[in-house]
Amino acid sequence: MAWLLLLFLSLVWGSSFILMKKGLEVYTSDELGAARITIACLVLLPFALNNIRKVESAKWKYLVACGLIGNLFPAFLFAYAETRLASGLAGVLNSLTSLFTLLIGAIFFRQRITSLRLVGILIGIMGTTVLILGGSEKENSDNAYFGLYVVLATIMYGGSLNIIKFRLQGIPALTMASLALFSVGPVAFTYLCSTSFFHKLTSASGGLEALAYIGVLAILSTAIGLILYSKLIHLTTTLFASSSTYLMPIVALLWGLLDGEQIHLIHYAGMAIILAGVFIVNRNK
Repeated sequence: MAWLLLLFLSLVWGSSFILMKKGLEVYTSDELGAARITIACLVLLPFALNNIRKVESAKWKYLVACGLIGNLFPAFLFAYAETRLASGLAGVLNSLTSLFTLLIGAIFFRQRITSLRLVGILIGIMGTTVLILGGSEKENSDNAYFGLYVVLATIMYGGSLNIIKFRLQGIPALTMASLALFSVGPVAFTYLCSTSFFHKLTSASGGLEALAYIGVLAILSTAIGLILYSKLIHLTTTLFASSSTYLMPIVALLWGLLDGEQIHLIHYAGMAIILAGVFIVNRNK
């Protein structure tokens, strides 16, 4: 079950970068980020309202933290980064989540770091580096600054993942996901109303099509993805769950290829190195 969830999430989240790219053809990055969270919140709203009184008050600060650093802020950071980054490269940089998950777990949650796990993480990062260096020199230099926004988002993901594992243990995945999004959904919607989103939706060419891409992104990658990810974290370790970020670049790069982005032989080498890192990390008990 854990491996099936990992593979499914890798496919869903690996596809999220091309969906953001398509949504950005009409909407700005902040409009996309706010719409993504708003739609995901609305999809899970019935479950949030049904379970809002079933969670003890002491857990709410952790739910809000997950809503902020696991959903709201990264949605804006990734969308802004993709205004300049290729969708495949954004997917590659997302692999850093596993490294920050390991480091944050060790620093704040007393998670043990074994030498074998560290080797697996380093191999995965090595594969990520190979993929990044596989692009053109001009592309790397122009977009390096925007890559920092992805790095910041992966740090937040690493923190959120550890909070789910060590502070929200025992809360059902659907309840946790719906309430985390419920805590930030009104903020996202309020901000969305201050933008030109609804005007573009009704008047801009391709507005409805772009919204469809954002809707798929919100429902699959954010709402359903968060539920399954929470389930995966509770079934396994934080490191195993974050290994999906090693497989996502493969999906992201393949989508980029279908959309006309270039992929070279060195990219395939990077993919192979990444998979080797995943194997080493997850064979360690």
